[in-house]
Amino acid sequence: MRRILLCSPDYYGIEYEINPWMSRSHAADRPLAVKQWQRLSDVIEKLGCKVELVAPQPGLPDMVFTANAGLVVGSRFIRSNFRHPERQGETSHFERWFADHSFEIVRLPKELLFEGEGDALFCGDVLFCGYRFRSDIQSHQWLGDVLRCLVISVELVDSRFYHLDTCFCPLGEGRALWFPDGFRDYGQDNLRDHILDLIEVVVDEALRFACNAVVIERDVLISEGCPKLGAALTQRGYRIHELPMTEFIKAGGSCKCLSLLVPQR
Repeated sequence: MRRILLCSPDYYGIEYEINPWMSRSHAADRPLAVKQWQRLSDVIEKLGCKVELVAPQPGLPDMVFTANAGLVVGSRFIRSNFRHPERQGETSHFERWFADHSFEIVRLPKELLFEGEGDALFCGDVLFCGYRFRSDIQSHQWLGDVLRCLVISVELVDSRFYHLDTCFCPLGEGRALWFPDGFRDYGQDNLRDHILDLIEVVVDEALRFACNAVVIERDVLISEGCPKLGAALTQRGYRIHELPMTEFIKAGGSCKCLSLLVPQR
């Protein structure tokens, strides 16, 4: 049974601005956010996954975005080093949860910035890692050495797509979703060279966080309003679950940002 770590949005809100989506003048509707989060959780459970919960903490509104907590490979939890001070307080709470659940805690050197599954996604045996806005490219060699796997670095170029998981989503079977304009040219070339079937997401749907999807075997959870992507996936035999994510998109996240795979690999 696949396990997915969530954090309820008890303290979620737009309390600061650390990406282009966030505006304190454009507040999230918390009761609606709770309903949207609960629906995501319910669908994940109905698809046969076990939802694990880490306790939310006051003063840490972005803790709900568990994908950024770290990278889980086997029984190891590689803890994030957040770039922004506003999120650094989350680290100890996530580390405690994983320690309490018998995971080995692995810490990067303090000088290496790395934001977990938000910037590190396996596609087959290759770990694709994004850098520029949140994670450092220097962290990628460290990850490759620790995990003993091929790591391919891709530079992100559009600040609206500040994490890799906002413009790239592995589907398995040598296939992935992507928004090409989120990447520097050589990053686009690397993705084309290593992934057989890249499903391109149009800009309007990329801005609805279409790439920020949760993939559970042949089921794909995506934010509402992405009919072209839905049709492309349906043609390939996937089952689509469209979810309202408006309140989390206000903070720059959607289905995947709210979900950490335990483990991803």
